[in-house]
Amino acid sequence: MNQTLLTLLADGQFHSGSDLAKCCGVTRAAIWKHMKSLADLGIQINSIRGRGYRIPGGLDLLDAQTLNEHFASSNLSPTLLSTTESTNRDVQRLIAEGVKYPLVVSEYQTGGKGRRGRAWVSPYAANLYFSLGWPFSGGVAALEGLSLAVGLAVHDALRSLGVEGVSLKWPNDILLDGRKLAGILIEIGGDLSGDCAAVIGIGLNVNMPLDSASAIDQPWADLSGLRAKGVSRTNVLSAVVTQLIEMLSEFELNGFTPMVDRWQAANAYQNEVVKLLIGDREILGTCSGVDASGALRLLTDSGEQIFQGGEVSLRGVSNAS
Repeated sequence: MNQTLLTLLADGQFHSGSDLAKCCGVTRAAIWKHMKSLADLGIQINSIRGRGYRIPGGLDLLDAQTLNEHFASSNLSPTLLSTTESTNRDVQRLIAEGVKYPLVVSEYQTGGKGRRGRAWVSPYAANLYFSLGWPFSGGVAALEGLSLAVGLAVHDALRSLGVEGVSLKWPNDILLDGRKLAGILIEIGGDLSGDCAAVIGIGLNVNMPLDSASAIDQPWADLSGLRAKGVSRTNVLSAVVTQLIEMLSEFELNGFTPMVDRWQAANAYQNEVVKLLIGDREILGTCSGVDASGALRLLTDSGEQIFQGGEVSLRGVSNAS
């Protein structure tokens, strides 16, 4: 019911309660109740007596048919949801059920998480929230540098769409003009020393509503300029997932090593003085890039030091927020 209403209201125009009720096969009173449930999802609804209901600016809903057609020749098994707690959890469940290459995309997440357990702001039909499952052999040792490779794939996909100013922040953030555009959360399941599966979760800001942005505790960016150019969220998702498939196929064969130079060329802090935060410790040094395992190379007063992922945060000294 809600999905039918959203499809009707996605054009941003006014629709009378009686017309909506007729299309949905319910009463006008039922339409009013469902409008409240849409508002509970964070969707702004305008209601004006004599004109009806509208969503200001409309919605750029994901197109399941287009996605299925785009990936018909691949091994992916796409699932498009209206709401979910976490696309990572959904992919983990599908892998457990025997699906080899699941892709789960949701218009809305109630429990999306970023790195270090931070909540990921997920307004309805505004950004992209998706997870991809990919099997690997060789255990976690074969996955060194995977999060950096995923970031590089997102970077390359956005550049292919004409987005300028995209850069990478170690270990797993994508920036636009120095502000956070996307984040990556990878979880590993299965035999950690043998056959395993990576669940690659990505949150990408496409058209962040300002009222939702108030919950974000760091400088952020989105791709709102693309919509004016006729590039939909479905287009962005297709481009990113296509690039991910190509990257993962390459990564399976050769690992991260051949991608090091490309990653460093996109590094937001390459050869710049940075501050590394490890718990309560602060380490100053010049970012020399990364090694073949994806570890950070930092040139300090004590010489070059290597830092792995985990609870490490990287911030430019000139912008330590």
